Amino acid sequence: MSSPQVITPEEMLADAKRQLGFPRIVAICGSTRFMAEMVEADVRETKAGRIVVKPGCDLKSAHELWSDPVEAEVLKIRLDELHRSKIRLADEVLVVGDYIGDSTRAEIAYARELGRPVRFTHPEVDPDA
Repeated sequence: MSSPQVITPEEMLADAKRQLGFPRIVAICGSTRFMAEMVEADVRETKAGRIVVKPGCDLKSAHELWSDPVEAEVLKIRLDELHRSKIRLADEVLVVGDYIGDSTRAEIAYARELGRPVRFTHPEVDPDA
């Protein structure tokens, strides 16, 4: 007698997205110095019929919510965790910009570890190319 097949949460999520007829979900990654380019990529991906998730806060730009340096550091950790969840939710990742910093490099590695395809607006910056 064979044991029952265990279905992972990721498989359950993928199956639910298929059953619901969801379009592909794209997580936009990259340095927040490219926020304007991320907005443009969002428009293009949305026009192509994809759901887009991307960074929602640019901690490099002044804002009252992260004006305190200690609070900003705690927020950065929370936002990094939130973005990793966006990558897990996504079917693929689009890396925007012609520069890859440590955070983006870690996001690319995480996406590839999950088996997500990774596209680049500037393929020459792919750390695995």
